[in-house]
Amino acid sequence: MPLLKRKRDYARLVIIISGVLPLIIGVFFTTLDARHTVQQQQVSAANTLLSQAERMSDSAWNMITVLRQFHHQPCSQIQSQLQRIGSLNPYFRAIGKIEQGKIACSSVYGSRPGLLKEMIMRNAPVTGKAWWSLSIAGTSGVPDRPAVIFMRDLPDGESFWAVIDGQYLIDFMRAISSSHLYHFSMEFNHGAPISFGDSQIAASSWFEPPIYQATSSRYPLSVTLIASPSELVSAWRQVMFIIMPMAAIFSILLMMLMANWLQRHISWRDEIRRAIARGQFRAHYQPVYDNRLQRCSGAEALLRWTTPDGNGVRPEIFIGAAEAEGMIVPLTRHLLDLIAEDVQSWQVEPHFHLAINVAADHLQHPDFVDDMLHFAERVKDKQFLITLELTERSLIRDGVAVARKLEKLRHSGMKVAIDDFGTGHCSLSYLQTFTMDYLKIDRGFINAIESLDGRTPVLDAIIQLSRELELEVLGEGVETALQFRYLQRRGVIFIQGYYYARPMDNAALVTWLADQGEQPVEGNYALNTHQNASV
Repeated sequence: MPLLKRKRDYARLVIIISGVLPLIIGVFFTTLDARHTVQQQQVSAANTLLSQAERMSDSAWNMITVLRQFHHQPCSQIQSQLQRIGSLNPYFRAIGKIEQGKIACSSVYGSRPGLLKEMIMRNAPVTGKAWWSLSIAGTSGVPDRPAVIFMRDLPDGESFWAVIDGQYLIDFMRAISSSHLYHFSMEFNHGAPISFGDSQIAASSWFEPPIYQATSSRYPLSVTLIASPSELVSAWRQVMFIIMPMAAIFSILLMMLMANWLQRHISWRDEIRRAIARGQFRAHYQPVYDNRLQRCSGAEALLRWTTPDGNGVRPEIFIGAAEAEGMIVPLTRHLLDLIAEDVQSWQVEPHFHLAINVAADHLQHPDFVDDMLHFAERVKDKQFLITLELTERSLIRDGVAVARKLEKLRHSGMKVAIDDFGTGHCSLSYLQTFTMDYLKIDRGFINAIESLDGRTPVLDAIIQLSRELELEVLGEGVETALQFRYLQRRGVIFIQGYYYARPMDNAALVTWLADQGEQPVEGNYALNTHQNASV
């Protein structure tokens, strides 16, 4: 009981973990999705700002192209035109002309001479290029508001320039930030930053804010956009309301499935033991057709489990669980008891084949031989030809001892068959190590049959090998007339499968043997086809 309690405690822990894990995964992926969403929003905002800055740059360079018409013209003649052009075009704080390194005239300062560095409040950059632009913190006329200057130097010492007011870019940043909490910073040619937004966003100490940087492919300008952590939280909430309900539903379903699986896994031993005591197991039998005798010559015993609610437990589930829980030997002994009771009502001829599947653990059990001999003694009045069907997995361990056990049972009159031949490991070596009487071809090779006159190389090789080794062959899983005729043509004596008969309980078998057991396949095929279609 302490062990069972530990298992139950372990089950509870696994169930809790299985319920929490989807939620944790949901939070993780919603966080990733939120970060991706914020990043996409940053990309869109930064590209929009870059596009606007590029359009303004285009306007500035176009303006300088227009100003070149005043090349070699004195300021007294062009001053009024500069003022008119500057006032009619948006974005521009000032435009003008430089002669001999000094501002000769401008749309704002008139014809008063002055130095460029005084106007932009810093030294001009040394770029070595005739065309250059630079973001500046301000101009002498408006020192507290950023701007961008664009300059075109001509070979004769004259230059034309245009200053775009940075407020236009700041207003554009403000418009973008109306729906998002961003901090923008834009630089032209690594000049003074033109910024907008809460500068504390970049100084967040508890969370690294999402940062995105973009550069123009046309001009030397770059944008840095920092999103507030609250943007991540907002995006996460939006995604969470979509994903987390599904994660919660999945969590509940996973907990239910895990609880169901653990309940069955932990209590298999007790469930099987209770099912044996309550008579929930029944033996079913699948008839085997003999091509030589043209009638039924045997049957394979199969164990079936029906729960009190009428539902059946699949054999591959409870047999695998019985093997894992150490219950396969008691379960096989129970099957032998059921068979011994059922066959008392059978009316069959001597040497009727009765095939019984033997599990690997039972074969290794020290009482295996005694169990089989005791069973044979109980049914000896029926004069059955008892056949022990072994899987290749059953023969892997302790081959010498297994061979000794099988030989003793063969001397008592039993036969030995290797089941599902070709699907395990070292099939051919088993045929050399162990004395066999029958070879059952796995249904996988039978399903490869495509035509009556065609060839199925592996299947044909197995049939030929059995002849060389003087083994009787049984084809299992035969479901079509084509498969039946193919095996019949190649001399396969025993046929088992839905084409001939499905597994049935004892009462149904007794009736079936009386009605159809003596009939050849040609006489009962139509009836079987109808029966199989209705099952």
